[in-house]
Amino acid sequence: MHRIECECGAMRGTVEGRGLCSHLICYCPDCRAFARFLGHADKVLDAQGGTEIVQLAQPRISFTRGAEHLSAVRLSEKGLLRWYAGCCNTPIGNTMANRKVAVIGLIHACLDADRINGDFGTRIAIVNTGNALGEPKPRQRGLPGVILRALTLAASNLVSRRYLRSPLFDETGIPKVIPRVLDADELKSLKAS
Repeated sequence: MHRIECECGAMRGTVEGRGLCSHLICYCPDCRAFARFLGHADKVLDAQGGTEIVQLAQPRISFTRGAEHLSAVRLSEKGLLRWYAGCCNTPIGNTMANRKVAVIGLIHACLDADRINGDFGTRIAIVNTGNALGEPKPRQRGLPGVILRALTLAASNLVSRRYLRSPLFDETGIPKVIPRVLDADELKSLKAS
């Protein structure tokens, strides 16, 4: 079991057991914009603007305290759901808006830094490197494996109907909180920072 916890400790949860996952660093501008939106760029982004993520099945996570602090934002009308703890703006993770695609990319800021490599592996994929800040750009690696594992997780959860146990969506498939959608000017400002 791996601990999930927001910075202030009001929201806690766990990642149950072991299973298929991807450990990666994403350099996309949307991940940077999310960290900036939360005011946590300094705690989330590496020197070149990358976010460390652990991608796994949503039903493996549960919230044991402070679920009422769960909040979400979308960078655009059709963008990913980006979940965070509203009590202190700690990022939790990213999901598709369709609960049947029951995969979440947990952001390292809510995970136990001392156990992340032991629990989720030291083979770290590096993706979207063309968007990394500065030079030289990191070398991309592991993207095909990340895609294959995400598809496998989504298909497995769909066939087994485990997607119904997501802690982020209600029984009708609606997100448990209404996400705020950023307007184009807000997003432009966050990406320009």
